[in-house]
Amino acid sequence: MAANPSIGWRLVGTASAVLAGLAARKLMVRGWRLATGNNPPANPAAPGTQWREAIPYALASGAAIGLARMLATRKVAGYYRKSTGHLPPGMEEVT
Repeated sequence: MAANPSIGWRLVGTASAVLAGLAARKLMVRGWRLATGNNPPANPAAPGTQWREAIPYALASGAAIGLARMLATRKVAGYYRKSTGHLPPGMEEVT
């Protein structure tokens, strides 16, 4: 019995997005240290974290992780389309 391509896509798409998010997080920590000389805030949402540190870190990390996840999902969707001839389930072509 063949595997359901929808399940396969969900597994591969999710795994690639998670791995990309983890890689982006590591790069964000390294970049924050280079830019500020300090470790990033452990929890920007914690009341003890100063606003001047929490806001820039939350904005930068959110953008970096979102971008990395989007790029990974696009790449995997491209491979899916190459191998099947159509986009993954739930992903539509913009015209």
